[in-house]
Amino acid sequence: MEKFKNVPAGQFGLEVPGIELGLPKGNAAAALTFDACGGPRGSGVDGALLDALRAKQVPATLFVNERWARANAPLMDELVSDELFEIANHGTSHAPLATSGQAAYGIGGTESIGQAYDEVMGNQRYLADQFGITAKFFRSGTAHMDEAGAAMCRDLGVVPMNFTVNLDAGATFGAQAVAAQVRQLAAGDVGIGHFNQPASGTAKGVALGLGQVLDSGLRFTTLSAAW
Repeated sequence: MEKFKNVPAGQFGLEVPGIELGLPKGNAAAALTFDACGGPRGSGVDGALLDALRAKQVPATLFVNERWARANAPLMDELVSDELFEIANHGTSHAPLATSGQAAYGIGGTESIGQAYDEVMGNQRYLADQFGITAKFFRSGTAHMDEAGAAMCRDLGVVPMNFTVNLDAGATFGAQAVAAQVRQLAAGDVGIGHFNQPASGTAKGVALGLGQVLDSGLRFTTLSAAW
């Protein structure tokens, strides 16, 4: 990306300028988003979570890393054909999107704008070539990026998307804590969880929390349907 070669990195983090956190102003729905990070400890499938969403007919946007997609190709075909779910881009190697190697949670980021481009577009092309998906949203590994990376995403036609409510803290919360986070969701919020850790409390917690939230009248949407 020659045009971004000399662009200052700017701030690095979860809420830097250029990253979307919630839904567009005035939206009456909330959005659930779930990440699948891939790699040796991140390529599992939380089938109970997907089943809970289907049972309640709650749509969700699934941010898929290329490593996870490659490890779960048959399931990807199933998810792509399920109108309840939208597939989004969670990067190629699950690296924070940086221009000088900034790290988050001990994971080193991309070290140049060229590497950042590959992190976004490697998976973007893979999803298009293998599954016919043109992902409209991107979330970096660890959800951290710098301002230059966010601007590059927009130039590439994908919206850099983070969240307003952390549902499972990287799939570390127990079910009751997840349920409490789900109950915090309100119109305009975007919740983040994970669907690649079946041993976590995410599935049970989401199912518990959604019952009360749905009874309150809050409805859910995919990201694309809200934009």
